[in-house]
Amino acid sequence: MDVILLEKVGKMGVLGDTVAVKSGYARNYLIPQGKAVPASKDNVKVFEERRAELEKAEAEKLSAAQARADRLSEIELTIAANAGEEGKLFGSIGPRDVADLVTAAGVEISKAEVKMPEGPLRATGEYNITIQLHPDVESSVHIIVVPEA
Repeated sequence: MDVILLEKVGKMGVLGDTVAVKSGYARNYLIPQGKAVPASKDNVKVFEERRAELEKAEAEKLSAAQARADRLSEIELTIAANAGEEGKLFGSIGPRDVADLVTAAGVEISKAEVKMPEGPLRATGEYNITIQLHPDVESSVHIIVVPEA
């Protein structure tokens, strides 16, 4: 299925690209999320009329993400967790916990923006967690996990 992208989508393409994707991906993700429209003649015409508006909105999203990234790079957070004598946590610290901690520190982020490819944190120590704010903007947050007293 061919779709016209209404914003930058990962490694797929940028605003205005016509890309071929599997129909299920288009129907279940891209179109409902407002990231793409089917590539019909009518939709191409409508897209060309709205192109300037969409480019302006994309630029605003990018600048907002860059501003959030600048604030995130300054943040260093400490979290106390229940841990054993060897430093292993009873439980774990996942993306939701990181998102809640960063939001409490003053920068609004969602759980989906937190990237933890190694999985949740399961031991005390210092960690740099990657935050993907926009397909072009990444930042990291320094988190120190200490055992509860």
